Amino acid sequence: MIRRFLTQSATAALLMIAPASMHAQFGGPPPGPPRPAKTIAPEDLTGYWVSVVTEDWRWRMVTPPKGDFASVPLNPAGRKAAGAWDPDKDIAAGDQCKAYGAAAIMRVPGRLHITWVDDNTLKVETDAGTQTRTFHFTGKPAANEAASWQGYSVASWDGLRPAPRGGGAAPAGGSLKVVTSNLKAGYLRKNGVPYSAETLVTEYYDRTNEPNGDSWLIVSTIVHDPANLNQDFVTSTHFKMEKDGAKWSPSACEAK
Repeated sequence: MIRRFLTQSATAALLMIAPASMHAQFGGPPPGPPRPAKTIAPEDLTGYWVSVVTEDWRWRMVTPPKGDFASVPLNPAGRKAAGAWDPDKDIAAGDQCKAYGAAAIMRVPGRLHITWVDDNTLKVETDAGTQTRTFHFTGKPAANEAASWQGYSVASWDGLRPAPRGGGAAPAGGSLKVVTSNLKAGYLRKNGVPYSAETLVTEYYDRTNEPNGDSWLIVSTIVHDPANLNQDFVTSTHFKMEKDGAKWSPSACEAK
């Protein structure tokens, strides 16, 4: 009798764990294709934005004097390069845009125009220097792609919150993370403070919506360049949303 009871109990237990075991063995349905970045965006970054300069005025609103590299953690090689800055030489070489590359362009006062090129590609245009940055949510740079001022930017939504188990939309939250490489050597500031071609730029874009109706874009930038910096150079740059592009005014790069 006891033996029969144990057998029945074992059978019942086996039936209870069988569905989980079979699911683990054969897996669930195959995952579908990844959802487009535009569809899962936790915030809308598109539109026209204007710089609001509330800090670093002396380095951003005017060209600082030669040798003024305060607050940038330059190593000896970086200091030497900054001390050799010659804007006329840059102009003669056609390098007027050295201070408008991806490591510095967000600090240049002006306006941004952000749009979606397609569901997985975001475009950021600047009227200062007439630059265009392209953020790729898929793909990677070609092995033989030439370095450029804006390099190659890989984008992702960072800190996305999962959708509820019972279904429905995921709660709001998350930043746009952009990692840029394949850069031409340029300047962190217009007075020749250098960054090298080995530089890696990591950025986080966050939008805030205020009770008074204003919207702000906060861009946190981390410049990693062991060739010229003792440590990462970190900045936070602020933009305010404009209602349209009425004040949009593209201008050429300036070396001075």
